[in-house]
Amino acid sequence: MIECILVLKETKGIVRVRDLSQLMNVKTSSTTSALRFLSENGYVVHERYGDVQLTGQGKRQAKFIYKRHKTLIRFINEILGVDKKNASQDACKIEHAIGSHTFEKLSKFLKFIDEGRHTKWLSDFRQYCKNNQSFKRRTRG
Repeated sequence: MIECILVLKETKGIVRVRDLSQLMNVKTSSTTSALRFLSENGYVVHERYGDVQLTGQGKRQAKFIYKRHKTLIRFINEILGVDKKNASQDACKIEHAIGSHTFEKLSKFLKFIDEGRHTKWLSDFRQYCKNNQSFKRRTRG
């Protein structure tokens, strides 16, 4: 939820409970309960019928979660070739379960790809997925 607050703040400039509920596809009462919890733990400021504001701590946590989400979407979409909608849905599920060590390795893997250090294996993988069949790896003579 905290990630959604950040996204709404950046896109709409203001965060209302109604908009947050719609974005998350949950009942307003569920959103209100979650906001109460976040407020009690110092992540948001929210008064009844008022806008939702992230605290400094809340903003840091939301940015951290959002970065994880975007990284996972990128890996699932760009490397594995899953369409963006499914990649986003899967990233939401994975981001809550992935450990920090695994996420760090995934981030390093994407950096490795960005630096052009991948060899033919990445294009071979994409071709394999496209053709949905195996291929024979060329061996050195």
